[in-house]
Amino acid sequence: MRELLLTHGYLLYEDPKERQIMKPYAPLGILYLCSHLRKKGFHVDVFDTTFASREELFRLLCTETPSVLGIYANLMTRSNVTEILKVAHETGWKTVVGGPEPGAYTLEYLHAGADFVIAGEGEVTLEELLQAMRCGNADFSQIAGLSFLDADGNLIQGPPRAQIANLDLQPWPARDAIDIRRYVETWRTHHGSGSVNFITARGCPFRCNWCSHQVFGQSHRRRDPLLVVDEVEWLLGEYSPDMVWVSDDVFTISHPWLRAYAAEMKRRGLCVPFECISRADRLNAEMLDLLAELGCFRIWIGSESGSQRILDAMDRGVKIEQVQDAIRMARERGIQSGMFLMWGYEGEELEDIEATIQHVSTTNPDIFFTTVSYPIKGTPYYKQIANRLVQLEPWNKTSDRELTVKGRHTRQFYAHVDRLLRTEVERSRMLQKPAALDASALTVLEQSIREARNGIQATYAEVEQ
Repeated sequence: MRELLLTHGYLLYEDPKERQIMKPYAPLGILYLCSHLRKKGFHVDVFDTTFASREELFRLLCTETPSVLGIYANLMTRSNVTEILKVAHETGWKTVVGGPEPGAYTLEYLHAGADFVIAGEGEVTLEELLQAMRCGNADFSQIAGLSFLDADGNLIQGPPRAQIANLDLQPWPARDAIDIRRYVETWRTHHGSGSVNFITARGCPFRCNWCSHQVFGQSHRRRDPLLVVDEVEWLLGEYSPDMVWVSDDVFTISHPWLRAYAAEMKRRGLCVPFECISRADRLNAEMLDLLAELGCFRIWIGSESGSQRILDAMDRGVKIEQVQDAIRMARERGIQSGMFLMWGYEGEELEDIEATIQHVSTTNPDIFFTTVSYPIKGTPYYKQIANRLVQLEPWNKTSDRELTVKGRHTRQFYAHVDRLLRTEVERSRMLQKPAALDASALTVLEQSIREARNGIQATYAEVEQ
């Protein structure tokens, strides 16, 4: 008899933006939970919502014998997860939520219908909870990492959960619990190349003060590189992907680890195109040579701003010149660069915005994405501006991305800023190729630049109330 059903709230076909992107990856977090608990002797299944509808999940919850439902929740799935909790609660399931967000919103998730909230890594906490339930033990107060409400509605929180020290003792994620081949084929159908994902480590030791460390803390634990190559070799043989995504927070943290990994991949004759995330201060000529040799075709770097003053305020620990050097060296080796940028961080002024536009135009990454900074609960950034945050919609219908910061420029202002960035970069790229210069297209761009600058000036004095 099933003791636990694991699921998540990512519904690909119900999200218009995700339907445009069509680059789904397997939910490794719950697959790691599944494999750990199966190894411990528990009967665990996974309902993968990625390609399903909420109605399919609700129908299962209404028709099958209730047991325990474990739900992974993150910033973007809050509203879906709380709806799942409501249906599960009404149909008699015991519910547990974990993931990057619930540890910061424990009471909110408990009041939304969760019986238990897990903070941090979930494998051992879930194991102890299921074992207690199996034995008929009703006292859960000493289970580390677990929170719940007692009969009187009081919050009970167990002691903090220690992190798993040796990741090499953990089984690979239970990919057999879902249809991985559908992920590969979805990628292949929409982009011409099928892709799979894996991780080599857990956690990030850096201290960017807007970044959440709810699950893995400020740690970095790495798997044995030879054992990672075993998994890569198996993935290539089992699913025949055209490329892979290394889902680590920062793939190139440990240079000795990367040297050993590259040597073992070479020894076995393995090479597969891949993309990953890094930091500019963890890239140098040697590491980029290894990445190119391994098949890296794109590396993502969190540049965030082109203003050193703002980077220092973020505690990024990175210099603008390091970002520019890393992207230049990557280009020299045929590796594309992706850049993440953030508008509206606390203290940002027009000169910082201009510095960012100049930085991106000069650096010329192959791709860049922008967002208006948003405070994630539990981070230093959130605490810094907490007294200025306004929640416009009910908590369960929104996310931290929609929080309004009193006194900050409006989203309309940042829309003009974003337009200016994109047109300035396009103009810079056009001017770098004078032989192919299209005078009429350049005229259109320059008009767009003027309109964006006028929009910035017109909305500069408008702030969020």
